[in-house]
Amino acid sequence: MVITYLQNLLQYCARNSLVMEGKACHGQLIRAVVWVDTMTSNMLINMYCKCGLLDRARQMFDEIPERNLVSWNTMIGAYTKNGCEDEALSLFVEMQRDKSPLSEFTVSSVLCACAAKSGILECRQLHAFAVKKAIDSNVYVATALIDVYSKCNFMREASWVFDSLEDKSDVTWSSMVAGYVRNELYEEALRLYRRGQVAGVDENQFSVSSVLSACAGLAALIEGRRVHTVVHKAGFSDSAYVSSSLIDMYAKSGGIKEAYRVFFDQQNTSIVLWNAMISGFSRHGRCLEMMILFEKMQQKGLFPNQVTYLSVLSACGHMGLVEEGRKYFHSMVQKHNISRNVLHYSCMVDILGRAGLIHDAYDVMRTMPFEATASMWGSLLASCRNVGNLELAEIAAKHLCEIEPTKGGNHVLLSNIYAANKKWNEVAKSRQLLKESEAVKDRGKSWIDVNHQVHTFMVGEREHPRIAEIYSKLDEMIEAMQKLGYKAETEHDLHDVDENRKSVLLRHHSEKLALVFGVISLPLGAPIRIIKNLRICGDCHNFMKFASEIIKREIIVRDVNRFHHFDSGYCSCGDFW
Repeated sequence: MVITYLQNLLQYCARNSLVMEGKACHGQLIRAVVWVDTMTSNMLINMYCKCGLLDRARQMFDEIPERNLVSWNTMIGAYTKNGCEDEALSLFVEMQRDKSPLSEFTVSSVLCACAAKSGILECRQLHAFAVKKAIDSNVYVATALIDVYSKCNFMREASWVFDSLEDKSDVTWSSMVAGYVRNELYEEALRLYRRGQVAGVDENQFSVSSVLSACAGLAALIEGRRVHTVVHKAGFSDSAYVSSSLIDMYAKSGGIKEAYRVFFDQQNTSIVLWNAMISGFSRHGRCLEMMILFEKMQQKGLFPNQVTYLSVLSACGHMGLVEEGRKYFHSMVQKHNISRNVLHYSCMVDILGRAGLIHDAYDVMRTMPFEATASMWGSLLASCRNVGNLELAEIAAKHLCEIEPTKGGNHVLLSNIYAANKKWNEVAKSRQLLKESEAVKDRGKSWIDVNHQVHTFMVGEREHPRIAEIYSKLDEMIEAMQKLGYKAETEHDLHDVDENRKSVLLRHHSEKLALVFGVISLPLGAPIRIIKNLRICGDCHNFMKFASEIIKREIIVRDVNRFHHFDSGYCSCGDFW
């Protein structure tokens, strides 16, 4: 009777993570009995694991004279859950040597450990093992396989496992959608989500958040609004996790007002929600709103964390707020005792570099407690181009080529700096080096969603079915804009050709073509939303300002760095980006 009572008490302590009470119960067991049976030992292992005392749990595990399946599973599962992946894998190997029987839970737990450490070799071995043991069709094992393959960027294998599984749970569907999103295959994620809806798969908070992330990645505002309707119907609106995904989706899709509406409707007690909204304001260059929200958050008793400060510093960089950036950079340590990571230093380098303080930015890189990243060197290189500093540009380019030898954009940026300084021999050498290397140059692309279909445009596009109509309308718009004072800013084309040829090259940039397609395809007065994979050039930025004036509608461009809202001849960035 005493043993039963103590066993019940152990389970209660495990459920509620009561460390001291659990230890006291263990002491009572030792006093009450000479020998603790296997079932009670398993309860003790479980209690110590749930309380986070893995060393004590392992000691109990090692003392069991006869380990059954529950003992192994509990210990392996605890190691996996607590981030001890190597220990989980080692214990699984020991289990195999001990010739102990295993279950689907054993294999799925070890697969989760592989996912956490991106162990693709171990995953493939376990997959083969699961096939051999005829448990690969088990939903828990298959879901774990999907998770580990997607985290290791092997989406073809993950898709094969998913398609070959007959009995899929809602968690399986969610894992596959999340895998596509994790690997930035957003269109595939949306297609799979729609398949799940047709198949009648139950929605859960995890799947909804993942598909909202896919909508954010594509800036698919209409699709995102549909998912928002699902959120309301399913009763997920009170979830901070889902609501933060909604805020992020609206912000990344150009709907900053809708993002704030979602934020305003919440209880606003979660730092995740505040971070999502602050990040949204930062992306859209709404620095004043971001600062107000940052202060209001603290007034409500919530303290900023590393993520909050990352958004705040990023906004300062986009708006050229050097002194404010310095203030926040210092206050995160001095006021809130938050340690800076490499991303915070990267933001500070960007803030100083964009403001033309390239030597200050270089000093930050040389004195910080981290190795300078490719992002930092790239930011410094871009800043050197703006101020025409060849000496530092060559230093930055050298480091970039060492860190990212296959990224052609680094060679191109250096080449552009030479071109801006009319050093055509160096331009020729750097472009020849690019040809001879295996570096890949990113080509400018722009996307626009019209009638639920994403249209892609490349610079000088010729393949689009309405391209003749687009070029004709573009010429018409440029003629109207020239009457208002628009002139192609040919200094932004860095080819060694005459001014007329430069004007032609600039005219056919991808974002201009996407805009014109939006003008001829979208309803009159509807805002035009464009995504671009590179930074918008100065001429295209000027073009969009004039275009917004003559077409009398808002133009929203999301480039690789931030959002630009063009309206009535002005841009939200204040011409600083």
